[in-house]
Formats: sequence, structure tokens, C-alpha cells
Amino acid sequence: MSGESPTNVTTWNETIKLFRGGMPLKRHWAYFRSYDNSFTGSEAVDWLHELLKRNHNFGPEVTRYQTLQLLRKFMKNHVVEDVKGRYGKEDFEDSGQVYRFPPTSPLKPLPQRPPVSENCDLPRLIRWDDYEELPQPEKIPMKSLILNSETWNKRHSIAIGEVHECKIIRRSDITPKQVDQIWKKMTITHLQRVLGLKTMDGVLDPKHVNAKHIIHNVFSVNKTGIVIVKNKAEDMPYWVLSAMKCLANWPNGRETKQPMYPGFERDVLRTVAEYFQRLKEPLLTFQLYEVFVNILSLLQQKEVAAEALQVCSLLLPPANRRRLQLLLRLMARVCQNPALPPLNDAIATRTLMVQTFSRCILGSAEEVDLDELLATKLVSFMMEHHDSVLRVPSNLHRHVDDHLSHLRRVQIKYAGADTDASLVSPSYCRKISRAEFEEQRVSSSQGSMQELLEGLIADTELSAKDKRKRLKQFQKSYPEIYRRRFPTAESKAAVLPEKAPRLKPQLMLLTLKKPFQPFQRSWSFRA
Repeated sequence: MSGESPTNVTTWNETIKLFRGGMPLKRHWAYFRSYDNSFTGSEAVDWLHELLKRNHNFGPEVTRYQTLQLLRKFMKNHVVEDVKGRYGKEDFEDSGQVYRFPPTSPLKPLPQRPPVSENCDLPRLIRWDDYEELPQPEKIPMKSLILNSETWNKRHSIAIGEVHECKIIRRSDITPKQVDQIWKKMTITHLQRVLGLKTMDGVLDPKHVNAKHIIHNVFSVNKTGIVIVKNKAEDMPYWVLSAMKCLANWPNGRETKQPMYPGFERDVLRTVAEYFQRLKEPLLTFQLYEVFVNILSLLQQKEVAAEALQVCSLLLPPANRRRLQLLLRLMARVCQNPALPPLNDAIATRTLMVQTFSRCILGSAEEVDLDELLATKLVSFMMEHHDSVLRVPSNLHRHVDDHLSHLRRVQIKYAGADTDASLVSPSYCRKISRAEFEEQRVSSSQGSMQELLEGLIADTELSAKDKRKRLKQFQKSYPEIYRRRFPTAESKAAVLPEKAPRLKPQLMLLTLKKPFQPFQRSWSFRA
């Protein structure tokens, strides 16, 4: 059918291939003759039922009745025929009637997704370049800084960089409509990434996504994570909530005024089931059917599938999401309650829950061949992981909060700088190499250092001795600047006169009264 998704068609074709390739074929007698390569209806139901229960696309919750329904769809689509060649209007029977495969394999063509639209319906996210300039305060007269020897002596070890004129700018106040657009855009983008799709075209129409539903489902929840509905008219009737509470908390949930009789719990379940089966559309809605079907391929990856379901469920109307949360919690508690009497004599409680409510949760607006089987598989997964699949996705919540905080920050715009977010990444710093850093550091400080050197040379209050000492210290700290200012000895001499040569004092010899005589021993020491 034209309304079927690629996932449905792929699963349909794979099931047909497995059925035609594995179904045992024998010789059977019918209509007073024998037919080779044939099978009976009961044989087909038995074999296909076991196949579906072992297949990862369907699972052990598939019932024999669902298998029979699938074979009837096979009959309608000429996947099988009776031995007289009849199909279409004929019903497939779970009996000894003999069937066979037609010569050709009626596989469905895989529908092509529409091309990626150039004009996306998603709103544009507000960016850094959407800003307003803050009013600049009046200039306060300040005394200019004179770079003399005293100030230079205090700051000679600090490289003073050149600071350009700057203005403080900020984004204009973010409106509630812009917040809605941000939640809608980032939610759909996050969902596309989790599903691993290149585009959401053909899977989800952004026009069907209500940003206010997303925000309500994120923030308006109680301490257990259940959505709070402010309008009581949109909530479930009190008698349904009372019946669900009674069954979920059995036997403690029973009120004293309720009558007790054998089979009371079955009547309570029937009451709840009738309410959900009478709803106009499934809880996951017709519009989101395609999105949830795409999650079926991720069920082998539990964490990924759970995150995808978390995001998808945010797109539901709040009253729809609340019903889904309460129903899945009820189904899980009923299956895990050993004190609850059996709700059906022939079917296990878990299978009964899935079969009763699967079509109430997932279904398509048009008839789809694998609709019921796919719903069974998805609902089984959601029931087993109901605590996590309907939780608000923390990653998405954090990313949106970070983006909003980022947009509300004040910026500093330097003269000549470009704040266009399409040209530079929205970050505060850009990592540069060590070579670039050294180049910027040297170039930004050279102008100030040259001014400092000229001021030092022109300072008349310094003595020649102190000036030479300061220049020597400057030469040691900034040799390149000093060399460019004094390339030769003559250029230095033109600024500073050379020191006068210092005369050495003459050596004064003392006049000795007597000539120097060697030491003479005047007496001897005797032993």
C-alpha cells in the first residue's frame, strides 16, 4: 500500500522469504487427487507461529490467532493460494484445507523516501549575531598615563598589549515563541540523530510537532514523572482512574465500598480495556505512527531504543502521554503481581495484557498488513521498560538549557570584529598554535614598548648614569626593540654622550729613611 513505511515493507518481504523458503512441502490429497509441494492450513499456522515467536521482529508474544490473521493477509495478497488457484476473497482456514505457493513471489517494492527538501519547515535557531548594543556610558575624563622612568620601573617586566575599542552587546530578550522554536528544532534534531536517519522527510512532518506539548511534557510532571494535566476535562474519567488504581495495587487498591465476588478483577480489567478501545485514535497517535515504527529496528539496542522512545513520547499531547504512562504502569504491575488471580483461564497474564492493549497504543490510520504484529512487539518492549522509556531525556534537556544560557550571555564586541555565528563557532576562545601566540604577543606589545623607550630617552629628570642603567635594563628585556632603535654605536652616541675617560691616580712611593736591609740574626739559640 502507498501508506506503508519502508520498515513495514522490509519486514513484510523478509517474512515472506522466510515462509516460502522454510515451510515444509509435502504431497496432500484433495478433491479426489494428490497435490505435490503443498501444505495444509494447520501445518502452515503451526510452522509460521514458531517462526514468528523466534524472529526478532516479532517476539514470543505472537499468538496463534495473530499468525492466522497474517496468513489470511498472505492469502489476500497472493502470497499463498489454494490448490485450485483461488486467492484474494478466499479466507485462509486453520484446518486440513490444502494450500500451495504461487509460481511468482509477490514481494512489495520498497517505497522511496521523498528527497530532502531545501526549504525546511523547522524554525531557524536564533544565533549570536541576533544582538542589540547596550547603551554606552558617558566617557569619564581620565588623566592620561605618562610613561616616565618611575612608571616604567614599576612595570618594566609586564608586556602591555594593545587593546582595541570595544562595545558590550547582548542578545535581545528571548521571547516565549523563540523558546518554543528552540525546543521544537532541537527535539527533532535529537530524534533524527538517535534514529540514525539522514533526514526526517517521510517519517515526521514538523508541522505536526507542537512545541508547547514538548515543554509541557518536560516540565509539568509530578515526582514520579507522570504528566500533570491542568484541565480536568482532558484527563481520564474518575471511574477509569479508580479502576486502574484498584487493579494496579491489588489487593490493597480495593475500596471498602466495592463489592467482592468471583471474577471481580476480570470485570475491572474489562472496564479499563473498554475505555481505551473506544478512543478515537491510538495513544501514540496516527501522525507519529511512522516514527515509532522506525524504532522497531533499534529494539536490539535497549539503551538506544529507550532514548528514542523518550524523545518520541515528548511529541505526544500531554493528556495522551499521561494516559500512556498510566496504562503502561498498570500493565507492568499486573504482570508482576503474584497476588492477583489469573485474569484468563487460557492465556498468560503477560500475553493477555499485550494482546488487549497493543492496538490501543500503536496503530495506523490506514490498514497495514503487519500493523498488529508490529504493535505487539513495540508494546512488549515499552511495558518491560516503562520506567525508562517515558522518562524525560536528560541529554536533550541539558542541551536545550545550555543553548538558552549561551544565547543570554553578554558579549564583548571589538572594533572590526564579526559576531556572525555562521562564520565563527559560537565559543569564547579560539585555540591557536604556540607560534601564532608568540607572534601576536610580540606584535601587540611592540608599539607600547617603543613609546616607552622614547619616553625614557626624552626624560630630562634622569641623570646620565640612571638613564644608561635603565637603557641597559631595557636592552636586556627587549633586545629586538632596542636594536631597531640603536642599530649602530653612532645612533646611540647621538642620544647619550659617551662617558669621559676616568684618569687613574698616580702611584705614590713612600721615601724610606734607610735603605732596605735583609734580616740578620743577632743571636743564636743554643740547646
